[in-house]
Amino acid sequence: MVLGFGQNAGFVGQDKGSAVLCRPTRFFRSPFRSFPGSQCGDAFLPYSTALKSLEAGPRFVLAGAFCHRLKCARAPFFAFAGAVIVATLLAIIAHGFGLMITLTDSAASAGVYRLAADEPLKRGALVAACLPANVAQEGLARGYLRTGACPGGAEPVAKLIAALPGDTVEVERGWVAINGARLPHSRVAERDSAARTLPHVPWGQRSVAPGAVWLFGFHDPRSWDGRYFGPVPISSVRGVLEPVLTW
Repeated sequence: MVLGFGQNAGFVGQDKGSAVLCRPTRFFRSPFRSFPGSQCGDAFLPYSTALKSLEAGPRFVLAGAFCHRLKCARAPFFAFAGAVIVATLLAIIAHGFGLMITLTDSAASAGVYRLAADEPLKRGALVAACLPANVAQEGLARGYLRTGACPGGAEPVAKLIAALPGDTVEVERGWVAINGARLPHSRVAERDSAARTLPHVPWGQRSVAPGAVWLFGFHDPRSWDGRYFGPVPISSVRGVLEPVLTW
């Protein structure tokens, strides 16, 4: 539930990859770091090979070094090829079973979720939603969002529904309140992680209009949510996210 999440924050960083169709290639980046180019340098040629190369002449030295580098390049090449194959298979499986991946923990734990489009929308539910086109464009320009299939060219975000039509939302500098109950760790940041001024909704109280919801993510201080872009149409909510595997 919304009241259970959060840590205090002084800035908003980014909300990249909030709720994306399976794009697991990100998980295979770290293994490639174990193959720095220096490991394939000439200094790592075996002593006997280097000695024979010198006896055979400079042309053989260059050929031997090239072949050694080519051998060293095989490991990252096959690792990359394997990652691409696995990523493709996972993407096909994810698409077939309606799975989505959230790579940030702004509203809940990062992990794999199933999109349940037919579940009723309740206060406190974790949902995937497309932001209005103008909001999405701002998020893309600032680097808070990645590109995707939503209107405005961004990916959907994964946030908690904090307020439904008819609820009262109050946004102040140090807190956000829903129907008079202040939410913990909901302070509005003045600047993002790049020290840029962070626009926010006007201070004060307002009623949630019919056909709108307020989405928040107090689980992570970097969350870019309703405090900054306001309510979103209910029609933009793609469905409730049900956890399959989290970390």
